[in-house]
Amino acid sequence: MIKVTIQDFTGVYAEQPFMQELRRSTTADGEIRWFDCTQIDGSDCYCDDEAQAILGQQIESVGNNTIGIHFFDNGNYHYMSKLWTDCVQEPFDLVVFDHHPDMQPPRFEGILSCGGWIKEVLDHNKFVQNVTVIGVADHLVEEIREDLTQANATEILDRVQFVKESELKKHPENLSSNIYLSIDKDALSTAEAATNWDQGSLTFEQLTATLTHLAQNRKILGIDICGERARDMGFEDTAAADALNNALNEKLFRMLTGLHGIQ
Repeated sequence: MIKVTIQDFTGVYAEQPFMQELRRSTTADGEIRWFDCTQIDGSDCYCDDEAQAILGQQIESVGNNTIGIHFFDNGNYHYMSKLWTDCVQEPFDLVVFDHHPDMQPPRFEGILSCGGWIKEVLDHNKFVQNVTVIGVADHLVEEIREDLTQANATEILDRVQFVKESELKKHPENLSSNIYLSIDKDALSTAEAATNWDQGSLTFEQLTATLTHLAQNRKILGIDICGERARDMGFEDTAAADALNNALNEKLFRMLTGLHGIQ
């Protein structure tokens, strides 16, 4: 069985029957782990040193084997992919599905954030070779190029491949044989998911087709999933939003556990 880890930061999974089913399936052998992270201060959008230490202990308790599926709440916690990939001990390419580039230079040096975690991976992870970001809004690609130029960090762009929102029919090219996947559901359309950030136009069918293509003849080192709705975010129909996300998480889980390449 593939290992599954859920890190619940806001309690939003309480509204999703499938996620509660996983919680009830928590096993003594650690195949399914559930962590209540709701009391961890300094973790919303920005992750301070104390929060990183606690989260690092959780990851360590799972074992330094990152292979598996990791759910970690809404997009404010996408920086968790940086902490999970810190465990990888072999060369790999990072493939991210996100409507945002998540490469903002930090306002304060050393601060890990949901908007800059990919830059942190590129700057500090000695095993990451290249990064591919799929589904980014076209205008944000141009903006991050300008931001990194102003920050004298253009060398990062030499290691980044964007598949912009307008290019979703294209598959990423020239990836290594080891890949790590990180999925923010805000890359998907509002018909597929209800998230706490502005969303793209990716369909579940396109996501499945791309993942199937990526998995061909490659080893998948880990899979991250975030992009729930924020609990304090007012949806016109909260129950409908939760039902949509519940269905998507179950579809993602079923599809990913059957994906070739994950061990």
